[in-house]
Amino acid sequence: MGPMDYESNSWIWDGVCYYPHLFGGLMLTAALLGFSTSYFSGIGVPSLPFFWSDFGIFQKRKSEKKRIRVYMDGCFDLMHFGHANALRQAKALGDELVVGVVSDEEIIVNKGPPVLPMEERLALVSGLKWVDEVISNAPYAITEQFMNRLFNEHKIDYIIHGDDPCLLPDGTDAYALAKKAGRFKQIKRTEGVSSTDIVGRILSSINDAMDSEDHNATSMNGDSKKGSPSHGALSHFLPTSQRIVQFSNGRGPGQNARIVYIDGAFDLFHAGHIEIFKSARQLGDFLLVGIHNDQTVSKLRGKQFPIMHLHERSLSVLGCRYVDEVIIGAPWEITKDMITTFNISLVVHGTVAENNSFAGDSDPYAVPKSIGIFKLLESPKNITTTSIAKRIVANHDAFKKRNAKKVESEKKYYAEKKYICGE
Repeated sequence: MGPMDYESNSWIWDGVCYYPHLFGGLMLTAALLGFSTSYFSGIGVPSLPFFWSDFGIFQKRKSEKKRIRVYMDGCFDLMHFGHANALRQAKALGDELVVGVVSDEEIIVNKGPPVLPMEERLALVSGLKWVDEVISNAPYAITEQFMNRLFNEHKIDYIIHGDDPCLLPDGTDAYALAKKAGRFKQIKRTEGVSSTDIVGRILSSINDAMDSEDHNATSMNGDSKKGSPSHGALSHFLPTSQRIVQFSNGRGPGQNARIVYIDGAFDLFHAGHIEIFKSARQLGDFLLVGIHNDQTVSKLRGKQFPIMHLHERSLSVLGCRYVDEVIIGAPWEITKDMITTFNISLVVHGTVAENNSFAGDSDPYAVPKSIGIFKLLESPKNITTTSIAKRIVANHDAFKKRNAKKVESEKKYYAEKKYICGE
């Protein structure tokens, strides 16, 4: 029996399932009619499928499945691949993901000053491929009033959070009401990265740079810190092929697709990256992003960079809804062979960027410029990795104090953590 035969006869099984008594009676009647027509050969009987199609009760039930809407909130300050992975897991628990972005004021009260203002955090969250809707200025704690608003106004079925505790200043659970209502679901925290960790890396990189300068100024003192970043600057993320597959779109460009290429470090993924990707994607059908390796970035910007290593930066870029594919460890110079291999139609570069040139080196965009496929894009936002790092430097004491508190809670989490099944 082919698939079309099964589909055309599915009404039979619907009848058996939903109306067994009536269906049995009609089958008996049909059998008698069939016998009588064989006896009285002049009388014709309509074919059963045609005949029974007039009975509305046997029309195939087309009940639309209710779409499950899930909600997850957060500060999403210094957006990283851990945030992206949390939202990816949340989306997997439903059909539509609504994300609440906590207000600046609530973050200050509960955690300390945010690095990124609300506008930038909204741009980052909205730019993720798994996010369907965003609620701005969400409360830090799920109050009864806000929970009712989620259930009634936004039609939320479940509230999601990671397996790490989220405690209010008084020590109570921020999601206690959702748990009590039986509308809470838990996902697995992404190990090896957090906003606290990233702030620590930035502060450590600043200290390393200062130590290096002090060493150079007093080179006779035999300072052993030169070239040795502090422990806080190291990443504890363990990349796997599965994680890259989870973030990937899993599809290539179409046969006649216009492929746009943009490259860079994309360190400390920020709103400026999101906006330039959006602008680049609008120029073609497929956006290919080249991500420079750690050695290239260090040579460009100094040994304290990149803040995030290659695989971390790759996942952040892959999480963006405007990005179709990435080249992990892309070459600094764009060659004719590379353009041919990836069938690149247009190479773009933003007007706002870090100091992206090696002293005495040739123009990395010389080839695409020579064949007329290079375009300089006006950067929508004047944000760079360095400018974000400077915000932390400018409030050094406040962030150091904030991190000291968070580091203790992080240590407690890792000391008490148990295995949680998840992705």
